[in-house]
Amino acid sequence: MARRRTGYAGTLAGVLVMSGVFATGMGLAQATDLLPDLRPFGFAGTSRPPAGPALKASRPVRLAIPAIGVRAPINPVGLAADGTIATPPLGSLNETGWYDQGPTPGQDGPAIILGHVDSKTRPAVFAKLASLRPGQLIEVTRRDQRVAVFQVDSVEQFSKTNLPTSRLYGDFSRPALRLITCGGRWVGGTTGYADNVVVFATLVTSRRA
Repeated sequence: MARRRTGYAGTLAGVLVMSGVFATGMGLAQATDLLPDLRPFGFAGTSRPPAGPALKASRPVRLAIPAIGVRAPINPVGLAADGTIATPPLGSLNETGWYDQGPTPGQDGPAIILGHVDSKTRPAVFAKLASLRPGQLIEVTRRDQRVAVFQVDSVEQFSKTNLPTSRLYGDFSRPALRLITCGGRWVGGTTGYADNVVVFATLVTSRRA
């Protein structure tokens, strides 16, 4: 299940260049600020804790974010028919999706987990994601019965037309996590919300489940 960094970066770069980061609808993003080369970029804007030791590949199965009351299953998502990253079904609002062509949480590189912020009728799993603060913890239980514990570095909001793709996906120097959902102003159409909320987090430790 382990993947070489070059293969992941190349695949994701191709996806980004073709048609944006995420499918729309309740849409988790569309990017036009696309870079064909996802070279590693250092983290900008805040300090990060020392990273814990990287783990071997193992599929994530459950997400817990105690500070905002999230306990949710994680299911793999790949690519939609249009070449964007698929999103969890709108009928499963408490479900999150891990992009299965990237690192598993705890491996070196940015593991990507996404979820909806709401539906037409009620809040969804990442409704409170923007309220997370640096230093709070995120726990990802993996199939190998290890719990990868990440510490929030920052929570940031980007326009879907100006996503810093290299910063989001290009740093393979340490085990990291990106939680992504929608945010900002509702504009409707194929865009949905105008922005993406992104949580940047670093692996700090792991334990047996």
